[in-house]
Amino acid sequence: MSATDRPSFPAIRLPQFADEPLPRVVTAALHHAIAPALGDVAAATRMALEKSRRFAQLAPGARVAITCGSRGIASKPLVVATAVAWLKEKGFQPFIVPAMGSHGGARAESQTALLAELGYTPESMGCVIESSMEVVRIGTTSQGIPVWFDKNASKADAVLVVNRIKAHTSFDREIESGLSKMVAIGLGKAEGARSIHRLGAAGYLEVLPEWADIAIAAAPIAYAIGIVENADKDAAAIEGAEPEDIAATDARLLPLAKANTPKLPFAQIDVLVVERIGKNISGTGMDTGVIGRSDIRGRPSYDNPLIHKLAVLGLTPEAHGNGLGLGLADFMTVEAANSLDLYAMYMNSCTSTFTERVRLPIVLADEKEVIRAAVATCWRLDGGAARLCIIRSTLNLDRVLLSPALAEELGEAGEVLDAPRPLEFDRAGRLTTRCPQ
Repeated sequence: MSATDRPSFPAIRLPQFADEPLPRVVTAALHHAIAPALGDVAAATRMALEKSRRFAQLAPGARVAITCGSRGIASKPLVVATAVAWLKEKGFQPFIVPAMGSHGGARAESQTALLAELGYTPESMGCVIESSMEVVRIGTTSQGIPVWFDKNASKADAVLVVNRIKAHTSFDREIESGLSKMVAIGLGKAEGARSIHRLGAAGYLEVLPEWADIAIAAAPIAYAIGIVENADKDAAAIEGAEPEDIAATDARLLPLAKANTPKLPFAQIDVLVVERIGKNISGTGMDTGVIGRSDIRGRPSYDNPLIHKLAVLGLTPEAHGNGLGLGLADFMTVEAANSLDLYAMYMNSCTSTFTERVRLPIVLADEKEVIRAAVATCWRLDGGAARLCIIRSTLNLDRVLLSPALAEELGEAGEVLDAPRPLEFDRAGRLTTRCPQ
């Protein structure tokens, strides 16, 4: 990140919040619906691959491109490594292509680095990684939009699409985030992501499905593997799909994925504090299905749960300063603000066209200032009685911190593990009462 891409904010303290009382908190274990985890991910992957008709017809020595995206999917490195080994056993030459749209600032070297941080390296996967932002045109949609495809993948004899199937952070429809999205936005690279998002919501809802169909027909896509995770982030299902069945597989597995997505079991929260956000956690930094905010013009925001004030304390190291999603928050720390890579943020948000999501919230001096300000402005007369929830991230909802007023509503959705205690901060104003790891 260039020094010119990094902002510099003042350490602002608002004196009216200096004596704001903060609620005490308890640790709570939330109960989520959990589908059984697969006992052997590698065996399930091999079983899925053995069903492929196209690979059975492929000549020995064929080059096979495998897609890897920018999300931290717990089981996917093993799935990809197993696929590489299986393809080699069949006499093919597998290689990995980064399939992540404009992530990593739309730079080939940055996308390779992102893959390495997620566990995808030539050494760990057993094959080379061919990273390039070059694309080739393989068709045109009915609206006249060019259909782009990763150049390296287009030159392969076959492409194996691998992705997690899950709810999208912005849209509710039959097919959301999964194999079709990987074909269109992932393999479409930055050009594809820009083209699909150019029409805003209509681009995702109307253009993406047609784009994926065109790419599946025109590109050498031979097979796909869909992964569904349970609430513990373990693989609950791994299924293969022939190219013509990709959309149907997305639609069939999406309800299973949604049923295993953890949520906060409250209709209303005065203050939600998110310790870390990042692109490795969610495409929007924090899952909009958890925070109840989507904030896309022209699209309904259901506010479920209704969160009056949302505070972000920092970014994950894996985010590399990409603070996409901060526009959904009300407060953030100066340390987080000064760590931002504005180029990566602006590139990502302008590609998606949802520019509201990189608007910066109120920036205050430290975590203590941020939490006090959020409590003082949450529409609660007594800050000590605020309905407060603190989470590590929207991906980590097994153990959370709750104020007693919120913990009273848990019921069968969770259990309190300890006695109420005050929030504590160190001399630098950093919160030391953190969510359990």
